[in-house]
Amino acid sequence: MGHVAVVGGGLAGIAAALDCADAGHRVTLLESRAWLGGATFSIERDGLWLDNGQHVFMRCCTAYRAFVERIGAADGVVLQDRLDVPVLAPGARGSRLRRSVLPAPLQLGSALARYPFLTAADKARLLPAVMALRRLPLDGPGVDGVTFAGWLAGHGQSANAVSALWDLITLPTVNLPAAEASLVLAAKVFKTGLLEETDAADIGYATVPLRELHHDRALAALEVAGVDVRLRASAAAVEAGTDDVVVRTEADAVEADAVVVAVTHEQIEALIAPHLPPGVSPGLLGRSAIVNLHVAYDRTVLDVPFAAGVRSPVQFVFDRTASSGLTDGQLLAVSLSGADALADSTIEELRALFVPALAALLPAARTAEVTSFFVTREPAATFRGVPGTARHRPPAETLHPRVAVAGAWTDTGWPATMEGAVRSGAAAARAVQRTVTGGRRMAAVGAA
Repeated sequence: MGHVAVVGGGLAGIAAALDCADAGHRVTLLESRAWLGGATFSIERDGLWLDNGQHVFMRCCTAYRAFVERIGAADGVVLQDRLDVPVLAPGARGSRLRRSVLPAPLQLGSALARYPFLTAADKARLLPAVMALRRLPLDGPGVDGVTFAGWLAGHGQSANAVSALWDLITLPTVNLPAAEASLVLAAKVFKTGLLEETDAADIGYATVPLRELHHDRALAALEVAGVDVRLRASAAAVEAGTDDVVVRTEADAVEADAVVVAVTHEQIEALIAPHLPPGVSPGLLGRSAIVNLHVAYDRTVLDVPFAAGVRSPVQFVFDRTASSGLTDGQLLAVSLSGADALADSTIEELRALFVPALAALLPAARTAEVTSFFVTREPAATFRGVPGTARHRPPAETLHPRVAVAGAWTDTGWPATMEGAVRSGAAAARAVQRTVTGGRRMAAVGAA
């Protein structure tokens, strides 16, 4: 068996390292930061553990769910028995998007019939659009060339329907509103999550800080698997030859039979640009921000695990009291996807906007005291999934047989999600294992 180097300790790199180790290869994982987890991590503020974003998964995220099992962290997540999303609006009676046991795509039919934020005309036009979306071939001509909102408008969906329903799912999954999101990425989410299997969209999330889930548990699993994990080891260069690869850091050099480069799309070209397919420039994928607000109250103001907001700047709000370590009151996390317009706002500006917005949704918050208000920002949380994205998302294989790439920005068929990251790591592991089987005795035929 051979030696595989993995550059990057996010979910993609961890998944690739574990797969290679499980196949019997020697693995060295290099991560530039002091922790694993990549874009999913926690910070400590005033004795509280705050996640940098409220990351969720669905039942259809089979690769991520298997990853959680593999790192021994199944007890650190929860998955709904049945999709159930409370939806709140200012000055209006709340509603719930709760699925039935009917086959897809009918499982939300009764909930949508009662959904107060759609007009009668919106509801009448909904089923034809759903059926058209179900039939849409994701690899069809032009599917990546138009926005989801443009397609929805062409299928009778009003601006109100997009805002009150379609964007409830598009924003947190594509990290862009339907007005900007590529049709192919948004359609993937709806087809896989809601239109093919009854239970596919049941929601899961971590019940412990992401640091415990994706660093502590993952690090322990990697060490048990025999992976040599080197933190604070930033790769300065990847040199791929005919017989081996060398990953150079500031401190030393790691020589291996193959490498999985699992860094961000903004970093990849600096390391392996000559090995990317012609015309593929991941750096052109752009970036889309996520902002998370962490609002502590002196009492309980939200009586459900999470809720969505409509007609409000609040998109989703989660109760993170237990995972944060707060002992008095309640800690809410407000997750704001596609948040470029808010990424540079001051804490005071965000507080002035969102504390009243939460009070408008949650009656108990109107008389509660805000005891702390923290902000975490990820200006480059994901690539920008606009039309034309597909051509700059390469497969795991590169032009060099000893070099593979991984990351949620690669061509996984998914938007930039935890599921996509894990799938990319598995694909990269398969790619390099085809080369390293037999170790150095195997020639790098066609090496660039």
